[in-house]
Amino acid sequence: MLKLIKKVLKQGPATVAYPAAPLDLAPNFRGKPQYDAEQCIACGACANACPSNALSMTTDVESGQISWSLFLGRCIFCARCEEVCPTAAIRLSQDFELAVWRKEDLFERADFSICHCRKCAKPYAPQKEIDYAMALLEENNGLSAQQIEAMRDQFETCPACKQQAQRVYADQIDVGRHLSQEVNS
Repeated sequence: MLKLIKKVLKQGPATVAYPAAPLDLAPNFRGKPQYDAEQCIACGACANACPSNALSMTTDVESGQISWSLFLGRCIFCARCEEVCPTAAIRLSQDFELAVWRKEDLFERADFSICHCRKCAKPYAPQKEIDYAMALLEENNGLSAQQIEAMRDQFETCPACKQQAQRVYADQIDVGRHLSQEVNS
């Protein structure tokens, strides 16, 4: 017995004094997601990719808001949200201590405004997502801010209205005459 005690004292503690001393974490340790609402464009990619349904997006048409919410009680720290986010608005931190007194403290939430179609006034996309697409055009295609702003009408028109406008344009073109000539040849 004395040999065992001597060996234990010589070797030192086998565990860490975690609550009293900080824990050394690996660089790739996945903790709770850190969310930056300023970076987010409310595209919904993170909510679609979340396997545990910890992330959700709801649309309230009457108030013109899209609500993004994260429930940390369901999060499994898989990092799928971080992988799919196009703007790096969500990143996994090394923070893993999530003890709270109230369940409501495990929720994070952000609200975004909805863009309404300029033709039919129906809501169809987050305004930040449209602004982000326009900023990408300006940055990557070398278009000036004035040229991009002139295209805002196009960006803020819903797909149904764009499709309707294309049908009207296609009806104005007489393609029948050209098709009948090719058949006869």
